[in-house]
Amino acid sequence: MSSRVTPATRAAEAAGIPFRLLEYAYDPDADAIGLHAAASLGMDPALVFKTLVAVLDSGEMVCAAIPSAARLGLKALAAAAGARRAEMAPPAKAERATGYVVGGISPFGQKKRLRCFLDASALAHPEIVVNGGRRGLQILLAPADAVKALGATVAAISA
Repeated sequence: MSSRVTPATRAAEAAGIPFRLLEYAYDPDADAIGLHAAASLGMDPALVFKTLVAVLDSGEMVCAAIPSAARLGLKALAAAAGARRAEMAPPAKAERATGYVVGGISPFGQKKRLRCFLDASALAHPEIVVNGGRRGLQILLAPADAVKALGATVAAISA
């Protein structure tokens, strides 16, 4: 496995929140990266959150963390962000903005800190998992700590 130190882990440490790192063997051929991560870690997909990047009609890029088995509700995300519309960001644009490669995009430690939206379902769990800033590395933490550290808006954004 590669280094466990990434901009995401450094940002989580700097935020002073408790977290644990989890690693798994990333499969670049997996159809659904978040579901593959959940299966590899032996965790319920409702606990493993994927980070998606969207573009609002204003041009602002935002990140959304939703359960790995869920689909992002673009209308719900737009409403939560105070916009009329949202669409998924092209992968290359998401990589440039966050500084991470697809499959390793974390809500923590982004190159350009995007406004973050966390699906409300996270609050039903004592702990959730988000990407740790590289493929195969995950951060396990309390959802309230994620909200605090990220300044995230909690909203029902899963479709």
